[in-house]
Amino acid sequence: MATSFACKDGYIDDINQVPAGPDEASPSVLINFPEEGPLTWVPQEVMSINIDFEVTDDVEIQDISVTLDGENIGNYSDFKDYRRTAVKLPYDNITNGEHTLIVTANDLSGKTTTSTVVFTKPEFYVPQYEGEIFYMPFDDEYLELVSVSDATMVGDPGFAGESASGSNAYAGATDSYLTFPTTDLTNDEFSASLWYKVDAAPDRAGILVMGPPDTANPDSQNNRTAGFRLFREAAGSNQRIKLNVGNGAGDNWFDGGSAADINPNNNEWVHIAFTISGTECAVYINGTVVRQGTYPGISWEGCDILSIGSGAPRFTGWGHLSDNSYIDELRIFNRALSQSEIQTIMDDEQP
Repeated sequence: MATSFACKDGYIDDINQVPAGPDEASPSVLINFPEEGPLTWVPQEVMSINIDFEVTDDVEIQDISVTLDGENIGNYSDFKDYRRTAVKLPYDNITNGEHTLIVTANDLSGKTTTSTVVFTKPEFYVPQYEGEIFYMPFDDEYLELVSVSDATMVGDPGFAGESASGSNAYAGATDSYLTFPTTDLTNDEFSASLWYKVDAAPDRAGILVMGPPDTANPDSQNNRTAGFRLFREAAGSNQRIKLNVGNGAGDNWFDGGSAADINPNNNEWVHIAFTISGTECAVYINGTVVRQGTYPGISWEGCDILSIGSGAPRFTGWGHLSDNSYIDELRIFNRALSQSEIQTIMDDEQP
């Protein structure tokens, strides 16, 4: 039953009953989640979701029913607000494959509205961006989703207890890092995208490295003629992000100077990306170019190891060892991303 309030001289008048108007419209049903199409991939064969929907009516909702794949999983008939209700319904048995969710609402005059969403739980991860060939969300595990393979752990890396996006980011530790074989990663073009929360100790570290062995200096490797080295070094009270790329005969530097500095005292997530084409490299921080330049083209000769969170084992000669910083949402691409594409990824993953 609708009511109205009148205010006079700072006081509220007596409550007066107002009769409901004619019931002219059918209920409105809006399913917020899940949406049409695939859910975010998870490695488990069965996952849980929170079904989220809203129902409104011009006069009064009588009842709501929810079915999933023909099975009734929820009924509602008692509402605090009889014209609008928002429902979050947990469901813990979403298996691989296609599913049909139906929400049906009835009002007091017998009008009915049905809303249907067809969604899928993918059996395998579906890359979200063109050219995406490697993705580690670091959601409490060191699993790479495109190849569905686990990283090799060196030492004792951990998890941060926080994330830029998702549930739990990678946390570096002394003498600890992750490695992957570089199968399918060594292409003519290359891009990487990641979120990074820097820890100033130690004062220098490797972040992401794919380099060749240095047989002349096996205990202090620093062969920079192939692959790349993304790393950081102290710059006063800041940490400066640098990229070095090998061209087969030598190496090229992409050092953004103070534009590539991160202040560890800010204790914030920063987005880092770099792109390697056949003629040019660029380094981005929070979507802004901090260094860009031409070079002869990358060589991948001997680059069979990807290191995450350290320069070891292939880039240790200048002390760029394990990184105590946090890393999240690491993606690798087989093409050079544009600045607008990097911004899109940032927006999608925004912490």
